[in-house]
Order: sequence, then structure tokens, then C-alpha cells
Amino acid sequence: MAMEIKAPTFPESIEDGTLAAWHKKPGETARRDEMLAEIETDKVVIEIVAPADGTVTEIVKAEGETVLSDEVIARFEAGAPADTATAQPQAVAAAVEVGISPAARKLAEEKGIDITTLNGSGRGGRITKADVTRAVNAAPVAPPAPSVAPVHEVARASETAASPEDRVERRVPMTRLRASIAQRLVEAQQTAAMLTTFNEVNMEPVMTLRARYRDAFERAHNGTRLGFMGFFVRASVEALKRFPLVNACIDGDEIVYHGYYDIGVAVSTERGLVVPVLRDADAASLAQIEEQIAGFGARARDNKLTIEEMSGGTFTISNGGVFGSLLSTPILNPPQTAILGMHKIEQRPIVEDGEIVARPMMYLALSYDHRLIDGQEAVRFLVTIKELLEDPARILLEI
Repeated sequence: MAMEIKAPTFPESIEDGTLAAWHKKPGETARRDEMLAEIETDKVVIEIVAPADGTVTEIVKAEGETVLSDEVIARFEAGAPADTATAQPQAVAAAVEVGISPAARKLAEEKGIDITTLNGSGRGGRITKADVTRAVNAAPVAPPAPSVAPVHEVARASETAASPEDRVERRVPMTRLRASIAQRLVEAQQTAAMLTTFNEVNMEPVMTLRARYRDAFERAHNGTRLGFMGFFVRASVEALKRFPLVNACIDGDEIVYHGYYDIGVAVSTERGLVVPVLRDADAASLAQIEEQIAGFGARARDNKLTIEEMSGGTFTISNGGVFGSLLSTPILNPPQTAILGMHKIEQRPIVEDGEIVARPMMYLALSYDHRLIDGQEAVRFLVTIKELLEDPARILLEI
């Protein structure tokens, strides 16, 4: 039976997408739910899967082309192939049986790695990109490539020798996500009166609490780890309740006050920075927050975040400290009017009761839109977060 393969229905916040990659060619067979193609939007990568066992008969949209909502991208003939086992390459069949993320599959194909030899470290033995990367690093080093690149590589990546010393330049188009990030960052700087205020927090109380209850917390909550981000989310929610303007946004000549607390948590991936959103964070326990954040991180690495998880948000938290950042100025995530930046925890000398002592200190940064939030309000908001983190019991008691 002939069928049309269509792009999904995009939400209003997404106008179109780009056909990022085809995993099947015309005439190739596919099993039901096997991935056929990937469509990249400015927020997520969407997998297009086979609706049934059958054969791809025609590709309508080539890689790199723009795809609209519900647009036909290919045609498909449903029905079991004569010999599915022999029609598909062994590596692809193994991928379906074992389970492998799209990014891992693509890297394995590019590097010539036999995925049947890999042990997946993901959930249920799923092979991740990190598993393939380790296999690539462990493989024998190939002989140096010739100084003149193959013709097909030149056409695809526009690599040209820049000097007699064979210094190579490589041009590749921006991914949809990277282009969107660039546009939004410029938009934030051009449309908002952005200002940043700084403070520092003594992380010893939180660290002591984590060390004391970490094992019991994991046992009580099915292995969920007790991290730092949960404390920052809870502290931010309490501070937002006291300073509603920081949780608001500007819409034309109006101020929109949000009666809910949807906290965006910035997650870094190989494709760029994404910001999944914790919905109704004020109603979530510390364990639920940590569990959701861990899930976001895992799905972000496998390009599994949904459009709904990436949409909205009233306030954002970004943690540059995981990469060693000591101090930075986070950029607003429009239309939000504030973003909190966490940084590296470092032992520094401070004065307590007239004596110099070493404490694990973290610099905090709050960037805000000065059109809506006054400096004194931004400073008091950040001081509130500092006070809550330095006395974590106040978070639970909401005082």
C-alpha cells in the first residue's frame, strides 16, 4: 500500500524545519518505527520513523531543504519485503535490535565502527554517542590523509588549502539550532536594557547537607542523585514569589505577571545550548526536580527532548560552573526578563567573626531587563537567593 511520509505538525512557535539527514535511500527497506529521517528545528531534532514494514519509494525533500508543517517529504510502500534480513545491512539490523541513539548511529557510520562490537552504556543497553566516541578513540590511528581532499569532501565541506603549508580551512553551514541561538542572543541584547548584578554565596551549608543525606536520599528516591541544581531551583522559586517582577515579562506596552513558576534549566549539548523547562517547579519536591533535570540531560544528549519540553519558561538558570567558569554574564532568554548564572565552587578566604577562613564560595550573576526590573529589586532578589542557600532550612520552611 502506497503511503506518504509527512513532516509533523509544528506548534505555533516553530514556522518550519530543515531536513537534516536521511537514513534511508529510495529502494531501501525499513521496519516499523525504524528511523527514516531527522528534521531539525530551531529547538529540537525530530525523528521521522517508518509507519510500517515496507520500502522507501521516493524522497521528496532532500537533505538541507526547508520543510513546512505536515509537508510530504517522502513516499513509502507498506508491506513486508521479500527478504528483510538480507535487504538491510547487518549493522542497521543490529541497531534496531540493540538500540542506538541517532547521533551514535550517524557517528558510527561516519567512522566505520561496527556497532555490534559495542557495549551500550545507556538505559537498557542503548548505545550512546559516548560509546561510539570511545571506540573511535581506541581504534588504531589511520595513515595521514593526502594533502588534497577528495572531490566529494570539498563539495560538502568546502575545504580549501589556504597556503603552501597546506593550512586547511573548513566551511560548514550553521545548524538550525546554532543559527537560532545566534539570532536570539542578538535579539536579547538589542531589544532589552540588559544589566547584570553579582554576589557570592557560601556553599558549605548546602554541601554539608548533601554529604550528610546523599546516600539516604538516593535510597529513598530510587537512585535519584542529590545535586546542587535542585537547591538553586527551590531557592529561585522562593525568591520569585517575593519579587514577582522577576518572574514577569513585557508584552508591548503591558507587563505580564505569571502566576506560575516554570524554570528553564540550560543544558549544553554537542549541537548547542538548549533550555528544557521544569513546569510548576513550586509544586515539585527536591527529588522530583532532580529527577526531571537528570532526564532532561539524558534526553538532550540523545536529541530526544520534545518541543513541548523546550517551550515557555518564566525564569532561567544557567550553570557555567560545570565547565570551570569562575564568573560570567549570562544573556537573557527572551521574552524572560531575568536569568541566574551559577559558577564554579572554589575555596576562597573570607572573613567570619573577624577571622580569615577558607570556604567553598560560588559567584552568582543575575542578568535582568532594566526596562522592567530596577537595580535595587534585582540586588535584593539575588541577596534572597544567597540567604536561602546559606541557610537551606529556610527553603523548606519558606521563610
